[in-house]
Amino acid sequence: MEVLHYEFYIGASPDQVWDTLFQPENTKKIFYGCTLESSFETGSSFQYVGPGKDGKRTIHLYGEVLSYEPGVKFSCLEHPGPSYKENHEELASRMTYLFVPVGDCTKLTLINDQWSENHPSYESTKSHWWMILSNIKTLAETGKTLHFGF
Repeated sequence: MEVLHYEFYIGASPDQVWDTLFQPENTKKIFYGCTLESSFETGSSFQYVGPGKDGKRTIHLYGEVLSYEPGVKFSCLEHPGPSYKENHEELASRMTYLFVPVGDCTKLTLINDQWSENHPSYESTKSHWWMILSNIKTLAETGKTLHFGF
């Protein structure tokens, strides 16, 4: 599987973009009602938790924090939640966000790589990152999110 690599220029500082991704009220807006739970120490666990199809608390993604440098870099090894795939522990990829100041903007780079072989979520992830990253950009710049009709 090829590396998924996206770059966005956002009219906000690296700290503002960071807060857009990691402040619970913003995380919920971007990641469909999910919050990110972690101590954010390198080697610690994390999980995106939010309502499932039945409305109950569901772990959508979980994994290990590889790097946490506020306003600079976040990297993690992630797995789909147990309710998605029976073999969720075998399925993994690495996500890395990089925040680089460019003038009074931020270049946000997302690299999603190290996919486990035949990962069933690869194709849908490839298409959904565009929507999530567009929403991050819009929220950081305007304070509003996009409405995708679902």
